[in-house]
Amino acid sequence: MKTTAAIPTLLTACLLLATPARAQAPNAEFDACLNNLRAPARAAGVQDATFAQHTQGLAPDMSVIDKLNFQPEFRMPIWDYLAGLVDEERVSEGQALLAQHADTLARVQQRYGVDPATVVAVWGVESNFGQTFGKYPLVQALGTLSCFGRRQAFFRGEFYATLRILQAGHIAPERLVGSWAGAFGHTQFMPTTFERLAVDFDGDGKRDLMDSTADALASTANFLAKAGWQTGQSWGFEVQLPADLSTSGEGRRSKRPMAEWTARGLRKVDGAPLPNGLGSAGLMTPAGPQGPAFLVLRNFDALYSYNAAESYGLAIAHLSDRLRGASPFSTAWPTDDPGISRAARRELQGLLILRGHDIGEVDGMLGDKSRAAIRIEQARLGHEVNGRGGLKLLRALRGW
Repeated sequence: MKTTAAIPTLLTACLLLATPARAQAPNAEFDACLNNLRAPARAAGVQDATFAQHTQGLAPDMSVIDKLNFQPEFRMPIWDYLAGLVDEERVSEGQALLAQHADTLARVQQRYGVDPATVVAVWGVESNFGQTFGKYPLVQALGTLSCFGRRQAFFRGEFYATLRILQAGHIAPERLVGSWAGAFGHTQFMPTTFERLAVDFDGDGKRDLMDSTADALASTANFLAKAGWQTGQSWGFEVQLPADLSTSGEGRRSKRPMAEWTARGLRKVDGAPLPNGLGSAGLMTPAGPQGPAFLVLRNFDALYSYNAAESYGLAIAHLSDRLRGASPFSTAWPTDDPGISRAARRELQGLLILRGHDIGEVDGMLGDKSRAAIRIEQARLGHEVNGRGGLKLLRALRGW
């Protein structure tokens, strides 16, 4: 769960950009700030011994301030965003994990009413099923953000919550790492969210989102249940739009009765009539009326609340459908250069290396170095120079 609404850059991007901590700010200034936080921390329930134990000798990590202030030049189209988050590799891994954790997920569903595929989809999108937690020690990252940069009041609340988590012994200090902004664990809870919604599902007396898969899956379901998840209902579905339908003013929040959508000429994407008995739905056209269109129900709003971005909610929704065996979207995205999967991105990175570019690790994540190399190759090929790695560039480099 992130701290701000995500634009379509890989919602796990803050995790994958994580770098080792480096101390650059004057330690004296940081020490003075931490000293000033002792009293408010105490008022927030952090014992003096806990505060001293985890802040003594702590150095600031100013790389988190760089990320707080970073304004990305590259805006990822939604077809790239979804291609990287919902690919065959992730679907296959997710289906295997559904089988592996079937008993736990069944008990989670019985208690919280959230189906296994949805819970596992959140797990896949947030941390690639526990493979990408992030590398930032939370006390250091949140301590730095509490003392420097914007939104210090917000981050101080998360800093105190982190210290309370350690004080309660839920997670070992050396294991409490996550994103630069403080999200951690299999399904990336912020510390204050952990305190409100994390559960001890394995019965060991701890709420451990780092090393207990059962706790993490149950906590995710508890989050969605508290966000208004309606048991047994879909998040929504893809639809066909009549040619003369105006989508102006429509969206997730502008819900209309299903009968009204039927009267306006909408049908399911396979041509079937819209189902009855589902209440009201909002019409989402994330790439405009020429791309895929969706009627979204109340459960989509619960997914949206996890990260306050419609692209993110759609990624979880679509991945959950794929985990149940559904096909990709029927309507093509309105582009002549479709997005590519993580496997194809790794192939693209390998081809860039063969052409002599230093792009760093081949990881399927097209970061700054990869995009710089892509721009060079786009200019050489006469393509639009935008730093985007899509199917068109991949095919061109394959033929080189």
